[in-house]
Formats: sequence, structure tokens, C-alpha cells
Amino acid sequence: MSESLASIFLSAALVNNFVLAWFLGICPFLGVSGRLSTAVRMGGAVTFVMVVSSTCATGINMVLAAIDAPYLRLISFIAVIASTVQLVEMFIKKVSPTLFRQLGIFLPLITTNCAILGLALFQTNRGYNPIQSLVFALGAGAGFTLALVLMAGIREKLDLAEVPQLVRGTAATLFVAGLLSVAFMGFAGLGS
Repeated sequence: MSESLASIFLSAALVNNFVLAWFLGICPFLGVSGRLSTAVRMGGAVTFVMVVSSTCATGINMVLAAIDAPYLRLISFIAVIASTVQLVEMFIKKVSPTLFRQLGIFLPLITTNCAILGLALFQTNRGYNPIQSLVFALGAGAGFTLALVLMAGIREKLDLAEVPQLVRGTAATLFVAGLLSVAFMGFAGLGS
């Protein structure tokens, strides 16, 4: 079963969006989506980690299959993800201390972001080749960033609106997240 690259990208970004369809990566989705500028940067950081992790996971999976040690896959993926996040964290701290403070605890939490581990596991279980894995990671990162940006844009608008006291804050955030998730269910018709 050979999927086209466009199909893999659209599936990861829209149809099977990691945040809004599979509910992976909810912590940064709810925590960092308060401001649009922060959401875009967090989306970029997560996308970068997804691409590096995906590339490494493909190589790790090939090596582990060659030595007949698939049981080491999960721990190997976690080590690669943690290492990549540390590099991203050090880079952001050096280049943009302000962004580093804005992202706060959510930056090191990329390590435990189940969307990234899910990406590595999904691509290997589907048997994607290196190019398909890269496109899958780019699509998943684009979908993750899209979800963050949509949520941040809506939350910024809600800050300016007169919202009843009963639904301010967390209640409004969860309500909007649910509506976005339902809206993304409409993309299910694009999938095979």
C-alpha cells in the first residue's frame, strides 16, 4: 500500500491532526496557546523536534530491525527525543532569552510530548520509508502548529470580548478546544 506524499502530509496535518483528532500534545496546546507569537514559536520548536526525531527514528528502526532488537525501539526513541529537546532548549535560551522565558516549563515538556513519541511510533508501524517519514513529520508539525495558532488566535479574541464570568478562563479554553476538535472532524472525509 503506497500512499502519495501529499496524502501523507494532508492526513497528518488535517485529517489525523495530532492535537485535534488524536488528542496528543494537549499540554502545550492548552498551555502555550495564550498568545499568537508564542504559539507560532512553540509550533516551530515542536515541528523541528518532530522532523529530527522522525529522521532518527527511521534510522534507529532500520538498525534495530537488522540486529533483531525491536524491543529497544521505544527507549531509543525517547532518548533521541530528549536529546533533541535539550539542543532546542539550549539554542532558544542562547538566541532568544525572552522566548525562552515565555515558553517556560512547556519547552522542556516537549520531551514528554506524546505527539512526538506518537509520530515516531506511528511512522515505524506504518512502514514509512525515510522520505515518507519526513513528510509525515512535516505534516504533523504543520498540523500541530495550525492547532496552536488557531487556538491562540481565538483566545486573543476572547480576551477582547465580553465573556460571561462563568465561562472565562479555563472553561472557555476547553470549550473552544472542543469546538476546534469537532470542526476538524469535518476533514475526515479527505482520508481514505
